[in-house]
Amino acid sequence: MNLVAKLAPVTPAERDPRWTALVNRDPAFDGKFVYSVRTTGVYCRPTCPSRLAKPENIAFHADCAEAEKAGFRPCLRCRPNEASRAQRHAAIVADACRRIEASEELPALDALAGTAGISPYHFHRLFKSITGLTPKAYGVAHRAHRIRGHLSEGKGSVTEAIYDAGFSSSSRFYETSNKVLGMTPSAFRAGGVEAEIKFAIAECSLGAILVATSGKGVCAILLGDDPDALARDLQDKFPKANLIGGDAEFEALVSKVVGFVEAPAIGLDLPLDLRGTAFQERVWQALRDIPAGETASYSQIATRIGAPRAVRAVAQACAANAIAVAIPCHRVVRHDGGLSGYRWGVERKRALLQRESGV
Repeated sequence: MNLVAKLAPVTPAERDPRWTALVNRDPAFDGKFVYSVRTTGVYCRPTCPSRLAKPENIAFHADCAEAEKAGFRPCLRCRPNEASRAQRHAAIVADACRRIEASEELPALDALAGTAGISPYHFHRLFKSITGLTPKAYGVAHRAHRIRGHLSEGKGSVTEAIYDAGFSSSSRFYETSNKVLGMTPSAFRAGGVEAEIKFAIAECSLGAILVATSGKGVCAILLGDDPDALARDLQDKFPKANLIGGDAEFEALVSKVVGFVEAPAIGLDLPLDLRGTAFQERVWQALRDIPAGETASYSQIATRIGAPRAVRAVAQACAANAIAVAIPCHRVVRHDGGLSGYRWGVERKRALLQRESGV
């Protein structure tokens, strides 16, 4: 008697690389392909909530037009020929972001929600879930980026830079200037003159590590092989700042960062002084939402912040991150799971991921 069970042959659908995305109902693939079901005559999104058909009845198509040319009609449940819910939400938030960026005064929440056609409560939740920031915080971040640019260019007076950046009055800006810039506008324009930045360099298993803080929070965590090169990197960022070696209290902060690098399971919760564009800060917030031990692809991050086509911009935001481990850009990988570039070296990225996964 033949006791060896016959294995069912692998179908063409199961051999297709898109099969895994379909089985997992991966939202990152919405809009990248559709699949048809021979027995029902319909085609669906990869995320269609309907029960998955048998693989021998499934075929993949690049888009709706290809599926319809093959004789299939759109599913009435997931409506693949219409914008997905995620796409509609992303469009709403993208439009709100453009309105915020174009307005001299930050638009009221009620006005933004009214334009979107939803309640202020739901708009606020939707905006924050996609961007990682509240509408008000997004507006502040955008204005902060603009004023940094104006001040760095050194054109015109500080007052002109404040108004050009969209602040309605200089007094309103000065009330928050330390939060926005980490120092006064004049000090920022002068390259950080008179600003105090504490820093210390230590050793960890990944090499040298520099931790620096401004009056707002941690402004740099740098990794490398050469301690002097790390110090020069910090000095280039604020050429006229008063760089101060850390005291005993600051050394405790550095020890906390080093401890996290060695044992990621302990977590790391630090006040951060983020210095980027509104888009970069959205990306960095999305990175901080990735749990230790997990990874996300650049396209997944782009989808999560409501900009699914901005994969390259997401990669550039990761490369611009100057706060290693606290903003865990090492948790972002290629679509196939492979390790891509890392500001502080791919081997450090691999080591961090291995520690977080317990390997």
